[in-house]
Amino acid sequence: MDYEFMTKGVCSKKINFSIDEEGKLHHVVFLGGCNGNLKAIGKLVEGMDASEVVKILQGNTCGMRPTSCADQLALAIKERLK
Repeated sequence: MDYEFMTKGVCSKKINFSIDEEGKLHHVVFLGGCNGNLKAIGKLVEGMDASEVVKILQGNTCGMRPTSCADQLALAIKERLK
């Protein structure tokens, strides 16, 4: 299932991803933000268990911000898994 998440408090504006019927994360794409780093996150989490990705990325911050693009991905996944 494809999902679109509008981010808050970070440079990227939107995250697109899908979670298959087995709970695996696929096709993570960030719109905006630090292009190279966000492509790398997408590659690193490809095929991982979505719940595990949340555990790893949740709470990650960027500079003085209380969130990050990785944290926003964790929030998006949590919202989708509800």
